[in-house]
Amino acid sequence: MLWKSLEFTIEKGQKVKVIEIPVLEDDSTYHFMLRVRLQTFLAQIVSDDNPKQVYSFREYLQKVLKWPDYCNVIKSDILKNNA
Repeated sequence: MLWKSLEFTIEKGQKVKVIEIPVLEDDSTYHFMLRVRLQTFLAQIVSDDNPKQVYSFREYLQKVLKWPDYCNVIKSDILKNNA
């Protein structure tokens, strides 16, 4: 499983980093669901009065997804050609 991280600055000038964002192929059945969940998660961070510096998207997914869906999203696939 490949993971991304996202770093941005909120209006108050504070830098926020979101780590452990799973990378899925475009044809994955969970791709759209994760995009929506990520947008919702980022909106929560931006609207928070005192945001932390680092957030884990993987921990957020554990809380909001049903366990079978979480396992299917996080399962590790063998990468082709070491990509």
